[in-house]
Amino acid sequence: MRYFEKISFKQFEKDISNDPKLYDSYLLPKRATSCSAGYDFFAISDIIIKPGEIVKVPTGIKAVFEKDEALLLLNRSSLGFKYNLRVTNQVGVIESDYYNNPSNEGHMWFSLQNEGNEVIHIKKNTAYGQGMFTKFLITDDDNTTTIRQGGIGSTNRKEEN
Repeated sequence: MRYFEKISFKQFEKDISNDPKLYDSYLLPKRATSCSAGYDFFAISDIIIKPGEIVKVPTGIKAVFEKDEALLLLNRSSLGFKYNLRVTNQVGVIESDYYNNPSNEGHMWFSLQNEGNEVIHIKKNTAYGQGMFTKFLITDDDNTTTIRQGGIGSTNRKEEN
């Protein structure tokens, strides 16, 4: 099973806006062509990024997929080539247990940096990033049993005793 869905309106209010019309109007990711590897993410509202600026962009999206898969959040190559827009961590790795985590429901974000010399204006419903599902392997001696307890950066936190 693999699909995208919107975060709840409650999470949308917390992270983005309390506007129900905006919530109803934004788009789920989709592929542009039958041979596209990535699912385009579309801007919920206009995004303006000044030269040198880093902007955290909420997607309003969470994803369900298998335990042996990851969702990679990637730059759209056209924005990188044409405007020098980059995903700040180069690639975001979303694991299947990020979905419906207790801190943010699995709400995914893009962090975009304008490394060019001109202001970049991404209009509402314009594709600005992409997600690609991929399988991954683990070592034969892996015995990890830890369960995710939070959202972004949560697997880097030490357990408190």
